[in-house]
Amino acid sequence: MDDKALNSRIINRGRQLFAAIATEHPAMFEKGSWTGAIMNWCMQDERFKTQLFRFVDVFPSLTSPKLLADHLHDYFGPEQDLPPLFSKGAKLAGALGSLGGAMLHATISSNIRAMAGQFIIGETTSQAVKRIERLRKEGYAVVLDVLGEATLSREEAEDYLNKYMDLLGSLKAVQGNWPSLSGNNPLAEDPALDWGQAPKINVSIKPSALYSQANPQDFEGSVEAILYQMRRIAERVYAVQGFLCIDMESYKYKDITLEVYRRLKLEYKDYPHIGIVLQAYLRDTDQDLAELLDWARQHNTRISIRLVKGAYWDYETIRARQMGWDVPVWTIKADTDAAFERQARRILENSSVCHFACASHNIRSISAVIEIAEEMAVPPSDYEFQMLYGMAEPVRKVILAATGRLRLYCPYGNLVPGMGYLVRRLLENTANQSFLRLSFSEQVQVEQLLEDPLLTASRERSQDSHGMEAATAAPEGLPDFVNQAMVDFTQPAQRAAFPQAIALARSRLGRSYPLFIGNKDITTGQQIKSLNPSRPSEVLGLVCQAGIPELEQAIAAAKTAFPAWRDTPPVERAAYLLSAARIAERRIFEFSAWQVLEAGKQWEQAYADVAEAIDFLEYYAREMIRLAQPQRLGLIPGELNQYFYEPRGPAAVIAPWNFPLAISMGMVSAALVTGNPVIYKPSNLTPIIGHQLVEIFREAGLPAGVFNYFPGQGSSIGDRLVDHPAISLVAFTGSLEVGLRIIERSAPVHPGQAIVKRVVCEMGGKNAIIIDDDADLDEAVPQVLASAFGFQGQKCSACSRVIVLDAVYERFVGRLVKAAQSWQIGPAEEPAFNMGAVIDNVARDKIREYIAIGKQEGVLLYESGIPAGEGNWVPLTIIGGIQPQHRLAQEEVFGPVLAVMRVKDFSQAISWANSTRFALTGGIFSRSPSHLERARGEYKVGNLYINRGITGALVGRQPFGGVGLSGVGTKAGGPDYLLHFMDPRVVTENTMRRGFAPAD
Repeated sequence: MDDKALNSRIINRGRQLFAAIATEHPAMFEKGSWTGAIMNWCMQDERFKTQLFRFVDVFPSLTSPKLLADHLHDYFGPEQDLPPLFSKGAKLAGALGSLGGAMLHATISSNIRAMAGQFIIGETTSQAVKRIERLRKEGYAVVLDVLGEATLSREEAEDYLNKYMDLLGSLKAVQGNWPSLSGNNPLAEDPALDWGQAPKINVSIKPSALYSQANPQDFEGSVEAILYQMRRIAERVYAVQGFLCIDMESYKYKDITLEVYRRLKLEYKDYPHIGIVLQAYLRDTDQDLAELLDWARQHNTRISIRLVKGAYWDYETIRARQMGWDVPVWTIKADTDAAFERQARRILENSSVCHFACASHNIRSISAVIEIAEEMAVPPSDYEFQMLYGMAEPVRKVILAATGRLRLYCPYGNLVPGMGYLVRRLLENTANQSFLRLSFSEQVQVEQLLEDPLLTASRERSQDSHGMEAATAAPEGLPDFVNQAMVDFTQPAQRAAFPQAIALARSRLGRSYPLFIGNKDITTGQQIKSLNPSRPSEVLGLVCQAGIPELEQAIAAAKTAFPAWRDTPPVERAAYLLSAARIAERRIFEFSAWQVLEAGKQWEQAYADVAEAIDFLEYYAREMIRLAQPQRLGLIPGELNQYFYEPRGPAAVIAPWNFPLAISMGMVSAALVTGNPVIYKPSNLTPIIGHQLVEIFREAGLPAGVFNYFPGQGSSIGDRLVDHPAISLVAFTGSLEVGLRIIERSAPVHPGQAIVKRVVCEMGGKNAIIIDDDADLDEAVPQVLASAFGFQGQKCSACSRVIVLDAVYERFVGRLVKAAQSWQIGPAEEPAFNMGAVIDNVARDKIREYIAIGKQEGVLLYESGIPAGEGNWVPLTIIGGIQPQHRLAQEEVFGPVLAVMRVKDFSQAISWANSTRFALTGGIFSRSPSHLERARGEYKVGNLYINRGITGALVGRQPFGGVGLSGVGTKAGGPDYLLHFMDPRVVTENTMRRGFAPAD
């Protein structure tokens, strides 16, 4: 195929198509209509566009005139230059009475519903059927998609499935009344077929909506659960001789979706009308397409592919950058267009095994498909064109006229799930690089629109590279701090790494772990067993315990090491941390496996703990280099004032069991890099993970005595460590009871003590999430569950109270309970389980006591079952009717127990959220700008999270720590944390001699 000649024909074809619609505009860009005027305003004012799309998103939740008026005022304040309806509405919002408010509500509702109706074929099956009949009379085929992706429970997934069952039944009853569409392929007609071979009934399914717990971590379980539901739909589709297309959603589900398709297709090997969507904007698609075509030939089955550009570009890009992953999509729009043409050609080359649905509004892309197909003499029945209902009406008309085979993708269903779809369409239409915007609003020259995307992409890459600026240099030439990438279970290698690492860890069970003092292993006669919380009969290892003699040895080693370590240049101390980070990074899956076995963490939680430990090493190394530079104060001639920091002396680090590597490493590395030798006491519930610090720092080559591993049983050894006069500071994370004990014991100055001890202390929390009356429940429910029950609720930051406004209480609680019922409980090493065993039998019994208290104080909303057999199991428990005076609202329950509190309004919600003595983390789900602003000022917690979960703080992004009785106000992983481990000094020099001073 002569590519240059082909490109010329593509351009000529495109010119012809553009000429045919030269005087027409899509409804979205008709400025005379309300929707067109609003879209035009969006393209001129980026701030209004953002506010409008957010308002459209929240609109279905604004169920009263007052709610609407308040949000109008918040989103479109009267000082803005706005379209008349929004401008007048915002100005009148506060002044309207009930009648005026109702009228305003009705007017705005009517307009937004009309806008949604532009893209949604109907809210009911009867509406959809009527519009389908009209479209068919105009010559269009359709594919129907039921709106709604966020299914949070089995019931919601079943409801989604049943909508398709009902829809297919309704379509079967009426399809005989539809006119047949012969197109350019007049073959023998069948009343159930269009274009000779295509079924009249065509539906598209979002696979993740069929199973609320779909997750690439549990790849096989997710595939089988979705496939079970998909089979039920496929049976009905086959019965009506329809077409079933499995949609492609976010990248997270891509490989699951492909596997579901392959398995389902083999069950219908001889039925050609089961297809799948591929997204050209994904970098993987070339390989996925090649593998799928090879698979079809290998299994001698005919497949169908709908090729789209992709609708989640912003989400995929932002999510990948947040998680530290490679961005899975092409970042230059023209690269996506080029990939689309390349992949379309590949499909058409394989038309003998693959039917092709070209889904695009881009005239260049469509022209390319037409010309490639003609060049290859692909039979018309082997490919068709598809466009979104409500978009590009002139384009669809001219393509229908040119090809005779155009299918409209028609979403239908309730307005609430339709808002997400509507916002995606609005974003698509108003994006700067939108083909439709460039064609019909910006009126870009046709030659530019029809340019070969390979040339466009090359030019844009060149422009980007010339405009790049160097990143800000970190201290000493280090690269800027970037968080360790999170585990990505979409990658098969990372999924496989966990069971392999767990098996490796199990091969090393039963080992003994000595103390480590002065760079020497020290064995003691007393040992404790480390046990698997899910299987307490499984002994993971034996850990030596320190006594008073070992305490004196460790103190002596640290004191001896202190002078040389203090005087080691900060850059060298930082280098040890950076070396340690590389060691931990190399062994990240190995260390994660021990988190699973010893702490009972799920895979993702385990990996995150190790990643956070690496982050602390990287971040504090850079912070120390920054702080090591003396600061000059007061630029006064003849006077030199230097402000700098010095280490304090030997530090005691007492670590918790729930973040056994991350928090341990955070406190230890902060003390070390600031010049303080460490006596590290790990939790006796996770001492093997604690010993991993020994392995890391020994390999990093720390000098003798700088780091000492000192496990000891009982409070007495901890008290002696804290009391020792040689200890200059104590870093502690744990319970309120122990934290207050440490603070009290650190206050007295003992004989021989040369420094007032400093305590760096983070204690507990009684954290609440507020659910406002306009909250997005699709987001709020899963985030509350994850915050409350992730790692069995054994986090100081966990959500233990959810405070729900009365207006949404029934809807929220109903969905919360049903979603919780979908959670599965079992051993953490099995990826199918959302929740595992708590840390030990003491914790288990205490949590059960609190569950009993909660049942007395409130109303049990849900209590899960627990696995049979051994294990420290407690049920996932949700208790309603809790008031601020109840123990369940005041006392920290370190486990999976959630108290639900009902309030009348937002002011009461803030008051109740602040009603405990703790002030660690808190959250709010709201789409009210004024309520969010109030929360920022009035919700008194150390870390406030807005419209997201309240756990999972990241180093350098969400420095972590609370006030009140949650801690002493330090912020781990932040720019002030290292200051707590040093003392500031000021040296002032008079530089004037005989009336003259050096030039500054």
